[in-house]
Amino acid sequence: MKHSLVIGQRVLRELSKDKRLFGLSIVGPFILIYFLKIFIDSMPPYFPAARYAVPFAAFIVHFFSFILCGIVLVQERTAGTLERMFIAGFSRTAIIGGYVFGYFGLATLQATVVLGETLWLLDLDYGGTTLLLLFVTIVMLSIVSVMLGILASTFARHAGHILPFIPLVMIPSIFLSGLLIDPEQLPTWAEWIGMLLPFRYANNIIQELIGSTFEASVVYRNLLMLAGYICALLIIASRTLKEAD
Repeated sequence: MKHSLVIGQRVLRELSKDKRLFGLSIVGPFILIYFLKIFIDSMPPYFPAARYAVPFAAFIVHFFSFILCGIVLVQERTAGTLERMFIAGFSRTAIIGGYVFGYFGLATLQATVVLGETLWLLDLDYGGTTLLLLFVTIVMLSIVSVMLGILASTFARHAGHILPFIPLVMIPSIFLSGLLIDPEQLPTWAEWIGMLLPFRYANNIIQELIGSTFEASVVYRNLLMLAGYICALLIIASRTLKEAD
C-alpha cells in the first residue's frame, strides 16, 4: 500500500506538470457534453433526454480514462520509468495500484465536471442518494477504464498503438451495452458480447437510478459486477504488466 501511494503521488505530480494533457482531460469532456446538449435540444419535446445524456456522460469519463492511462503508461515504459520502478523493488500490484490511485483523483474531477455539467445544462434534478450513487458508478467505471488502459498498454510499443484499441474496446460499449438500444432487442450473440462489457453494468445502474421505478437490488448487483471487474482486471494486469518491450 505504501509503494502504491508513493507511485500515485508521482503520477499526480506528473499529470499536474503536463498542463496541456491535464487541460484536455477536463476541457475535452466539458465540450463533448455541450455538443450533447445541442443534439438533445434538436430532438422533439418528448425525447427522453436523461435516458441518453446521463449514461453518455459516464461513457465520456470511461473513454478518457482508458485513453489517457494507456497512452501515459506506454510513454513511461518507453522512457524507462517502469523499468526503474521494478529495479527499485516495486511489485506489479503496487505499480498498478499506484496508477489507480493517481488516476482516481483525475477521474473524480472528470466525473464531477461531467455529471455537474450534464445536470445543469439539461436541467435534471435528482435526490442526494441518487446523485451519490451516480457519482460512485462513474468513478468505479473510470477505475475499470484505467485497468483496461493498463492492459492495452501491454500490447503497445508506442502511444500510437493504443488508438486501434478504441474501436475494439470503446465502440462496442456504445452499441451493445444498452446505451442506444435495449440489449433484449439485439441478436443473441451480440447480447452475450454486451454482457462482457463493463459499461453494460454501469448503464444498468444509471437507468435504474434515473428511471421512474427504483430497485436497490438491481443497483447493488450491478455495482458488485463493476467491483468484480476491478478485482479481475487487477489480477490480469498484475500478471501482464511488463517493464519494457
